[in-house]
Amino acid sequence: MIEAGTTILVLEDEAIIAFALEDMLAAEGAKVVMAATLDEAAALIEKGGIATAVLDVNVHGEKSYVIGELLRSLDIPFVFATGYGDTSHPPEFAETPTVSKPYTHEQVKTAIARAQLALAGGSAG
Repeated sequence: MIEAGTTILVLEDEAIIAFALEDMLAAEGAKVVMAATLDEAAALIEKGGIATAVLDVNVHGEKSYVIGELLRSLDIPFVFATGYGDTSHPPEFAETPTVSKPYTHEQVKTAIARAQLALAGGSAG
């Protein structure tokens, strides 16, 4: 569930996709912060206040797993978004909720809820 006022980081290098996702999340009442590079995402996370994140797996030819590791170390739930499916994730991210592009509003909401539940110690499946 996305609570009103929740700050969600969106890491996405394709502007059209990023703005569409921002609109989806804002419609749920979330405050969205945007990053188009791994460095921007890391800086926003280090600044604090991020409650959850949606990470494009492939960002300018680099994998966002390092950002996933950073979020995990801070106990911040996150979701991957990819056009490649979730079979390419390394084993440590095999259970991370993933939405495949093009995704729907409902798929994003469900994946975020799964990520939050998994972090809280519930069942992610």
